[in-house]
Amino acid sequence: MPEAAPKEMLRISGLHAFYGESHILHGIDLVVGEGELVTLLGRNGAGRTTILKSIIGLVGSRSGSITVHGTETINLPTHKIAHLGIGYCPEERGIFSSLTVEENLMLPVVVRKGGLSLPEIYDMFPNLLERRTSMGTRLSGGEQQMLAMARILRTGANLLLLDEITEGLAPVIVQTLRQLMGQLKERGFTIILVEQNFHFAADLADRHYVIDRGTIADMITRDQLSASTGKLNQYLGV
Repeated sequence: MPEAAPKEMLRISGLHAFYGESHILHGIDLVVGEGELVTLLGRNGAGRTTILKSIIGLVGSRSGSITVHGTETINLPTHKIAHLGIGYCPEERGIFSSLTVEENLMLPVVVRKGGLSLPEIYDMFPNLLERRTSMGTRLSGGEQQMLAMARILRTGANLLLLDEITEGLAPVIVQTLRQLMGQLKERGFTIILVEQNFHFAADLADRHYVIDRGTIADMITRDQLSASTGKLNQYLGV
């Protein structure tokens, strides 16, 4: 018997997004099921980050339809969208450098029940346990990324929007983050991951959406990936 399709978590239909006069997204359509991990691949400036920001309501203006758990969000303010269970980890991480690791972890507002406790966070991120009294300014780039991700897991969000989490990090840290993606997927989190390196989550992602000039140029499933490597290299300019 074929596996049943996962229950729908997010549906984007005919999404257009603007920053002032600049028209960035041109009719994006995609669906993400509960517990799935999908990647948004593409070159810099393709519109991948704008898709994440549109989901959480951080663009200048947007039109079309974005439903989360069946709730239409296109006209909702960002704080109400977040309370549907969405956590956004921006590329710049946004941790408070003047606070300790533990103080950063105590700050997030709970958006829904089920957020990870501090012991659970420290079990998942042992580096943060070791550095829990260190100021944000004393953390390495990899530790800052772990803290940024740990912070959204504290909120109870179950739809995670992760933007270029491997950017500029050492290979050993990238491997740690890849293992973390597997753990989060096993725990039932739904993840949308903006990446330039499709190898990072190749064996974890259910689908890869290729974004080009504000549109979806292609969609490649996990089963199609090995046969599509050459095509992906062309899209990404590798």
